[in-house]
Amino acid sequence: MANILVVFYSAFGHIRQMAQSVCEGAKAIEKTDVRCVKIPEFTDRLIPAIRENPLMIDKKGISATFQIGKRKENYERESEKQKIFKTAEIEDFHWADGVIWGFPTYFGSMPSQVKYFLETIGDLCVEGVLEGKPAGIFTSAGSIHSGHEAAILTSIVPLLHFGMIIIGLPYTQNPEYLTDAPIGGTPYGPTVLAGPDGSRKPSDEELKMAGRLGRNVAYIANALCMQRERNS
Repeated sequence: MANILVVFYSAFGHIRQMAQSVCEGAKAIEKTDVRCVKIPEFTDRLIPAIRENPLMIDKKGISATFQIGKRKENYERESEKQKIFKTAEIEDFHWADGVIWGFPTYFGSMPSQVKYFLETIGDLCVEGVLEGKPAGIFTSAGSIHSGHEAAILTSIVPLLHFGMIIIGLPYTQNPEYLTDAPIGGTPYGPTVLAGPDGSRKPSDEELKMAGRLGRNVAYIANALCMQRERNS
């Protein structure tokens, strides 16, 4: 049996919904146990996604486009929904045979909350706890051109430092790629387009791709576990 850890950070719910589809996909592989946990948040005054910037609010059109006034309300509503999820701890990574990471795209990379969390679990890198374990990444972005592919690619680097094996989404598994529709999805990992104001929810296609990533990582984790058992 393989243990799959899905660890996510979600400010407004898009990544949480994708994480749930990732979990469902992983559970579809026999002999797979799945655990879904959230990355801890900063204190309120340090949360970039909901901090009001008077310079932006005063600029014509920007406040309306990005729904700045509603961000805190939407964030607090989402925080309530996430109370059912346990906060990620070191023990979760010792338990896991594979880890799937989810977070929104901020300026073409992972949020500071995720980067800080990786630094807090740095001992796992020194101890080699995650070496040889498969990993996948999924993300969200405000639009097609908001850096979602760059966010996944740059996030691969720290995971390689931990010794993880990166798993993506091959073209043969995802016919949704062959479309001119405005949806997320990359060979590097599933993505969701949230829209500039965050009002767009994950589409069926985006959720399907998230599920496939869960299956891919779970399948490979199970295969590696069986091989280790044979070699032991």
